[in-house]
Amino acid sequence: MTFTGYRALKATGLSALLFTLSGPALANGIGLPDEETLAAQMEVYNSDAPGSIYALQPFRNEMTLTGDDGLEVTLTSMNPMVNAWFILRVDSDEMSRPRYYHLENAAPDFWQISLEMDGDDPIILIENDGDEVECAPWEGRSSELEEARAEPLPYAPICDSSMYLRNRVSGSRTTREAIAEFLRENVLFGDSIVNLIKGTLFRDAYLESSDEAESEDPGAVVEALGQANLGRFPVMRAAPGFDLVGAEGGMEAGSWYQVEDAPGIYASMMQPGMISDEILNRSGETNWLDGVERGANVYLVAFDMREFEIGYELGTDHPGFEWSSRPHGAGRDWSIPGPDGISSPDPLVMVGMLSPSLTDRVAATFTGGYKRDHGAFRYGDMATFNHGHHYGFLVNGTVLSRLWPGLSTIYVTNDGTFGMTTWTEELNEELLPHLRFARQNGVPLIHPDPESGESVPGDRVTQWGAGNWSGSADAQLRTLRAGSCLREVDGRQFLIYAYFSTATPSAMARTFQAYHCDYAMLMDMNSQEHTYMALYPETEDDDWIEAEHLVSGMSHVDQDTRNGTIPRFVGFADNRDFFYLLRRE
Repeated sequence: MTFTGYRALKATGLSALLFTLSGPALANGIGLPDEETLAAQMEVYNSDAPGSIYALQPFRNEMTLTGDDGLEVTLTSMNPMVNAWFILRVDSDEMSRPRYYHLENAAPDFWQISLEMDGDDPIILIENDGDEVECAPWEGRSSELEEARAEPLPYAPICDSSMYLRNRVSGSRTTREAIAEFLRENVLFGDSIVNLIKGTLFRDAYLESSDEAESEDPGAVVEALGQANLGRFPVMRAAPGFDLVGAEGGMEAGSWYQVEDAPGIYASMMQPGMISDEILNRSGETNWLDGVERGANVYLVAFDMREFEIGYELGTDHPGFEWSSRPHGAGRDWSIPGPDGISSPDPLVMVGMLSPSLTDRVAATFTGGYKRDHGAFRYGDMATFNHGHHYGFLVNGTVLSRLWPGLSTIYVTNDGTFGMTTWTEELNEELLPHLRFARQNGVPLIHPDPESGESVPGDRVTQWGAGNWSGSADAQLRTLRAGSCLREVDGRQFLIYAYFSTATPSAMARTFQAYHCDYAMLMDMNSQEHTYMALYPETEDDDWIEAEHLVSGMSHVDQDTRNGTIPRFVGFADNRDFFYLLRRE
């Protein structure tokens, strides 16, 4: 298992968390519920179909306060250990029905959020080490919440910009230009929300919270990455869409090059036919590669994870929550609306865009995995139990679709630890309380052999149906694909993202083996929109964010407006899920 620090987390049981965070609410925020409530919620979570977005949150806790005028306010923390997502419920005698709002903590590592009484009236208390914001955004005929909901913005700031209301948006041109204007005026320069959060409200508390990391010598990192295990190393004329240091005359196949103005990011390229015979000729592990995929370009980008944090966000529409059309037999239960008992995340809102509080640190984004209809098994054993093994996902500590054993999983823990592994029942018990982000997508391309420790192709790489590898629109297994892998070198982690211009799972597995990866998995496929990746180099111009794409055709997914190009995921809401990498502070 490729999980740095797993033993430490395994030793930190849930009882220890309860000891430090138990009770309905802490003086500085909402904590975990008591042990009895937690056990009951966990039992519902582990049931066949929990049946609501609340029931999917085994660690949730809430506070309810009532004013003298009959106003009742409930604030639910979806996961107090992550402290990021909240549902606010407001009800009164004057309302025909309760109103629900999905709130996001603009800085969950710092702000603690709870309810308290201000005289006879409930308010939201937002506090950190002496700094406080008090607000009642539901008050008034035209309340702050309703004004924020009327904005065409995925993230509408409330409570002095310490929180966001997450809004449903369509991603239309008008909405995108409104978002761009908001980011320009409030995030990227001037009296920005980012500066307000980090400079004014946190003061010295923020400065004490993180150590400034020194960028390592790029040459030393390139040396640590070494060369791929190829049989030949020709200089290739093609190159990714980034400016590279030292690649003016072309890129040597299998070698790594620093991306210009992007510390900690490196690029490489090759063709699967160049892989050494030592790897290609191993029998029984993969299918043989045909002449087309042997000569197809592969572009790779490596991130030195000492310099980055990784996160994950759902799109406005995908992956989705309902049933896939693929499972059958015992894998499909028509009596419930989806594999987790829900068909939507209401009242949670999925926005398909990076939080504005993170925009100033974004270094890269890339598309997530399969949409829901493709993200389950049609053939083989996995189609017939565990509801067909719909690929699970988790954002900001909030379970949106449960994680199933046997599936490849990218995850991030509360302390920022990044990992990639095949999920197990044991991890469901021991790692779930520590998760901040997770995304499953199929079965492994390569994984460590339990006996030798050497990375080998997964046992379903050669099985089209049982591996759920899908194919192109005309049912060809060889198609444009993207994958990612985790590689550890001398205790240092690298996340490697790879774009295959056309490949089968076998070519992908052999490529990741050649690049000395420990674990690798499929991401998405069939179009440059679905395999999109962009970097955001550091520049002196902080007026806007400029994207550089792994392949030039990916730029067509961005939005051109009269005021310039708006980058996907960062500048407007998108219907697909995505990963993002942030520069460490």
